[in-house]
Amino acid sequence: MAYKDAAAGPDEVREGQGRRALITGFHGFTGRYVARELSAAGYSVFGTVMPGDETGPNMFAADLCDRDAVAEAVARAQPDVVVHLAGISFVAHVDVGQIYHVNVAGTRNLLEALASAEHRPSAVLLASSANIYGNADVPAIGEDVVPMPANDYAVSKLAMEYMARLWMEKLPIVIARPFNYTGVGQSEKFLLPKIVSHFRRGARCIELGNLAIARDFSDVRVIAKSYRRLVAAAPAGEAFNICSGHSYSLQSVLKMMSDIAGYRIEVQVNPAFVRANENEVLTLAGCNDKLTGTIGPIEPPPLVETLRWMYQA
Repeated sequence: MAYKDAAAGPDEVREGQGRRALITGFHGFTGRYVARELSAAGYSVFGTVMPGDETGPNMFAADLCDRDAVAEAVARAQPDVVVHLAGISFVAHVDVGQIYHVNVAGTRNLLEALASAEHRPSAVLLASSANIYGNADVPAIGEDVVPMPANDYAVSKLAMEYMARLWMEKLPIVIARPFNYTGVGQSEKFLLPKIVSHFRRGARCIELGNLAIARDFSDVRVIAKSYRRLVAAAPAGEAFNICSGHSYSLQSVLKMMSDIAGYRIEVQVNPAFVRANENEVLTLAGCNDKLTGTIGPIEPPPLVETLRWMYQA
């Protein structure tokens, strides 16, 4: 299949025209960007939100852990494609039991509902995480690297992947393993938004954790486009790294922000922000060859441009 940008010309049939997409975690950081991407591609977009959140005509209040509510949302949406984003996404989330309950049992509720629905989707994308690889001793992590999760969040995502295998004969499941990504609207409890926010308000000092870490950072808009292309290609039963292929040290990020903001910030290491050695993934750099071979080339913006976008927002 030849892939284009989401928007099509006036004489072109858009990729999602006449099709319905369901996004779980619609109000989350990633959900908003995926919704825009799918909508621009012609899909009618539906979403689940947590009970108590604001809803609209295509929104359904459904806690993932409420089996009946999830089944009702699926029955009402009748999706052709599903992008499952809802879950606990913060590695340092304090309620470990909730991490497992939501990410594993909640995802099972969704798959059960989809497999039981009268209208079966053509693609179900499950957002896992590159954290499942742990401290892999390779220059660039491919999908064939043996998972070695180093924290409860990563274990929950790997457990979700194993659980999903039970449903792969019934549903066209695609596993996405995004590496770190960022953009406008991400919570400041995550590293890059925290750094950007300090520079935006002219802070002279910032407290950080382990300065030795390096991460493969992507732009959330690239993640959203990759997800859209994957549900269109529907490579059922496959897992894909979603990444830029480049890692950036924390020091290099601070240098980029210093250049953007025009001043240097004092960095203090707070021991409370440094995870125990066995729980800290020091370097994550991914290989996206399998992804680009399936959905076509990806042209991510340089990280400095993503940071500038966040700084100027």
